[in-house]
Amino acid sequence: MTSGIKFTSTEMKYIALFESISGASVKDCIVDEEQGRVIFVVKEGDLGAAIGKGGRNIRLLERMTGKKHEIIEYSDDPVQFIKNALKPATVQEVRITQRLDGKTIAVVTVHPKEKGVAIGKNGRNAERLRMLVKRYFQIQNVSIV
Repeated sequence: MTSGIKFTSTEMKYIALFESISGASVKDCIVDEEQGRVIFVVKEGDLGAAIGKGGRNIRLLERMTGKKHEIIEYSDDPVQFIKNALKPATVQEVRITQRLDGKTIAVVTVHPKEKGVAIGKNGRNAERLRMLVKRYFQIQNVSIV
């Protein structure tokens, strides 16, 4: 799925640093300067190693880089990937549909009390999700309800 994704030299440096500290395999890295964060997509099964015991790896990386680090576990299944990307929010349902105009959209239902967690402050989690599902699954839009 990641074929065609090209990394900048900055992203390559973050990937090398992340992998050397955590031992986890990185599939993708997005440096979001606007939000002051680095988003890593790690290989399925590597989430625990990526985070480290009690979040140790994340804290170390954040101290070293001065940026917030967000980690998502990859899945070939778009429904599972969306669930992984919205953790810790509990996803109740994901419907992926093809519209008449040919665009693919996803409607994600989360527990009403966790809608704020899923969307994130100023919509950052929702925006991250939209960017990633477009990048991997050609899903043009995601609605969180």
